Amino acid sequence: MTRSNPVRETDAGSVDRSSAIDAFSSLAETWELSTDEQIKLLGSPARSTFFKWKKEGGNLPNDTTERISHLLSIYKALEILLPDPQAADKWIKTENEFFDGNTALEVMLGGQVIDIYKVREYVDAQRGG
Repeated sequence: MTRSNPVRETDAGSVDRSSAIDAFSSLAETWELSTDEQIKLLGSPARSTFFKWKKEGGNLPNDTTERISHLLSIYKALEILLPDPQAADKWIKTENEFFDGNTALEVMLGGQVIDIYKVREYVDAQRGG
């Protein structure tokens, strides 16, 4: 998965979903996320909206684009920290003392952008970023 972000803003201040949602879908597959987990990480859009984004396209709200950006940054940082792809992919589902024994995924599923950002901040600090 590349970290490039060829996301294009529309006049309404939302973002064309094509590249962002495709990158998220690849990440979700790699991390073996359930549909409910994916929806929660994207900010809890209606299920019909989520499936429309995946199938037909549409515009993503800025909040959703920010979430995807943080998630992709976490993915990339884990690739750097844990060169073994399987270890990097399992890390988000491994209990972590820093998160009070919760997994990074459990923290990110708190529902707020800041929950995802907490995990990003942690992995960035681990890699010295």
